[in-house]
Amino acid sequence: MTPADTPSTGQPPVEPSFEGKWALILGASSGFGAATARHLALRGLNVFGVHLDRRATMANVEAIVADVRAAGRETFFVNINAADDALRDKALDDFTAHLAERGDDPAGSVRVLLHSLAFGTLKPYVDEDGQPSLTRKNLEMTLDVMAHSLVYWSQGAVQRGLLGEGSSVFGMTSSGGTRVIPTYGAVSAAKAALESHLRQLAFELGPRGIRANAIRAGVTDTPALRKIPGNDRLLDEATRKNPHRRLTTPDDVAALIGVLASPAGAFVSGDVVACDGGEDVVG
Repeated sequence: MTPADTPSTGQPPVEPSFEGKWALILGASSGFGAATARHLALRGLNVFGVHLDRRATMANVEAIVADVRAAGRETFFVNINAADDALRDKALDDFTAHLAERGDDPAGSVRVLLHSLAFGTLKPYVDEDGQPSLTRKNLEMTLDVMAHSLVYWSQGAVQRGLLGEGSSVFGMTSSGGTRVIPTYGAVSAAKAALESHLRQLAFELGPRGIRANAIRAGVTDTPALRKIPGNDRLLDEATRKNPHRRLTTPDDVAALIGVLASPAGAFVSGDVVACDGGEDVVG
């Protein structure tokens, strides 16, 4: 009897192609990243988590690590600024060395690379008096963290052979990438750039058997969303207009990523895949 044939326990079935492989999750300590780490561990993946947390929020990280290990999987977590070039290279080198110490072949060892970094500036472009509000530094930082860093992590993973045949690259986008929301301009630009980067990665990495997709989640009650001014209105409106009469959850997104990263999603690439219960199609 295979794992997929076992009686239902309320948990997702283990995916045979995930056994012994890893998920590299950028932004692993909360929201979509945390939910995906837990879900993919239950599906069979070990978790290489990248996060940026101070002492006050490290309990969240410890809980995620404990859950992944309780699922019988290995963890490799680093607490760094994922947008720092030197720290990124060191993390990837340390992870590759970790695999070597375990006697594992690093080639194609990362089955999922998820970019779920939510750190950007929420300011209007001009204030009420017509003066600049968003600065060059604000804009460049937001684009670098929330979009461009995906390219650099993907490059580093490919260079080290960590991504290979059957691997998937995902980035978290939102409908805000194509709509106007007060104070969301820099993040909107980052989401649009992220989608563009993923299309290019799908094109360039396709011959290697690697697919790349953006996941467009519906409005989700996450720590990142709570930082958006007027978030209560966003939550209420999304609940009202969603055909399912509820918000998207991080677990909804994690489950979709699990499917798309499996062999069943092998020919889905270069796309923006919605996970919102039909929310975006309702005017």
